Amino acid sequence: MGANDAFLQDAYSRTVSEVVERLGPSVAAVRLHGSGGADDRLGGGSGFLFTPDGYVLTNSHVVRAGKPPVHGKSGARPELRHQVSLADGREFDARWVGDDPDTDLAVLSIDGLSRGSLAHAPLGRSAGLRRGQIAIAIGNPLGFEHTVTAGIVSALGRSMRTSTGRLIPDVIQTDAALNPGNSGGPLLDSNGEVIGINTAIIRGAQAICFAVAVDIAHWVIPQLLQHGRVRRGYLGVAGQTQELHRRVVLTYELPQSTGVRVMSVEPGSPAAQVGVREGDVIVGLDGVAIPTVDALHQTLDASRVNRDCVLKVIRGVRQPVPVYLTVRPLEVVRS
Repeated sequence: MGANDAFLQDAYSRTVSEVVERLGPSVAAVRLHGSGGADDRLGGGSGFLFTPDGYVLTNSHVVRAGKPPVHGKSGARPELRHQVSLADGREFDARWVGDDPDTDLAVLSIDGLSRGSLAHAPLGRSAGLRRGQIAIAIGNPLGFEHTVTAGIVSALGRSMRTSTGRLIPDVIQTDAALNPGNSGGPLLDSNGEVIGINTAIIRGAQAICFAVAVDIAHWVIPQLLQHGRVRRGYLGVAGQTQELHRRVVLTYELPQSTGVRVMSVEPGSPAAQVGVREGDVIVGLDGVAIPTVDALHQTLDASRVNRDCVLKVIRGVRQPVPVYLTVRPLEVVRS
C-alpha cells in the first residue's frame, strides 16, 4: 500500500469513527411486545432520536410487526407495547405517535425523561447526494446492539414497494452492510447528518441495501406529529396498469399509452358514489396524466383531500367524472 493510500484509509477511518462517536448515543434499539408480559416479544429493530426531547424515528414495519392498521385516529394497537433502549443501557417505555406504512416510517416518543437533554441525530438533506459518498449505518442487527457498518452511496433514485402496494420514490441504495434488526436505524453522511432511514435488504444479495431518503421523512414527520398518520386522497378503487389501444390514444390525444383499468370499486367510496365501475380505465385526474397505478397513488396526495376533483375515464368514450375525494380510511390500503 502506498503512502497516499495509507493516508486516505486513515482519513476514512477517522471520519467514520468521529461520526459514530458523536451520533452513536442517539441510536436506539426498539422492541415490540404484546400484552402478555416481558417474554412476549413480537419483534424489533432500530431507531434513532431526532429531537432532544425524546422523539424516535424508525420504520413502520418495526412498530407494527406485521399487524394491520385499525380504526380510529391513532392507528395504534392497544395490545402492542413499545420499548426503547439507549446506547448507555437505559430502557424506557415508548409512546406510539404515528406511522405511515406507505413510506415505512414511524415516530415513537420516550416518556419519563428530562426534556431537552438527549443526544440526537440531526436530519440532513438527501436531494444533493452523489454516488460514491460515504454512508455510515448504525443499528442493532441480529440483536447485536449498536453495530456500525460503513460503505458508500451506491445508487440514487431507486424505488421500493411497501407492504401496502405503494412505491417509495427516491430510495437510496448503499453497500453499508445491513441485516435484520438494522431496520429503522440511521444512514449517516460524513458530516454526521442523517441522509436516510435504513429499511430493507435483498436476501441472498451481496451489499445491496436500501434506505428511505431523509427528504421523505421531512415531509412525513410533521404529519405524524399532528395527525398520527399521513393524509392522502382516497378514491376507493383497485386497479392495474393496462396498455391502451393506439386508436384510443390518437382519438383522445392522450400523452400516454397506458392507463389504470378499474378491477373493483369499494362500496360507498367516492368512486362508487360517482358511478365509477369495474372495467373503466382511468387516464387522468385534475389534468394530470395517469398512466400507471403508481402514478395514481402519487397523485392522490394530501392536496386532494376533501375537495372536488375530476377524473378522466374511458368507458367506450373518454368522459370527465367529477368526484369528491376524502381522506383514506386507516384500514384501506388501496388507491
